[in-house]
Amino acid sequence: MQIGQVASRTELSIKTIRHYDEVGLVTPSARSSGGFRLYTDDDVRRLLVIRRMKPLGFTLEEMRELLAALDRIADAATSGQAAADARGVLAEFHRRAEDSCARLRTQLAYAEELTAILGEHATGT
Repeated sequence: MQIGQVASRTELSIKTIRHYDEVGLVTPSARSSGGFRLYTDDDVRRLLVIRRMKPLGFTLEEMRELLAALDRIADAATSGQAAADARGVLAEFHRRAEDSCARLRTQLAYAEELTAILGEHATGT
């Protein structure tokens, strides 16, 4: 897939996808004869992981760490201890993601309360 198709599938801008390439988070699997970036479904999955991490406040370095752990888990050649270490990293990211989700749910509840109050005042009810 070319970058425009990937941008549509991931809802990320072309500029953002290029940035993730430049910082080494998601490198296109190939380049066309004209030098255009070409992405696979696996590349798109990596971008989707990043897109999901961003609103939870994870840094680029943390994204890199999580992607590396996912790569180690997926690699059949990963030894028992390395796989266990990667699962430990994933468990910690899972805990942090759950904490972030809880904070976001609270913020959403506050926003919904405010919206309801404003709606009552706007309609005079």
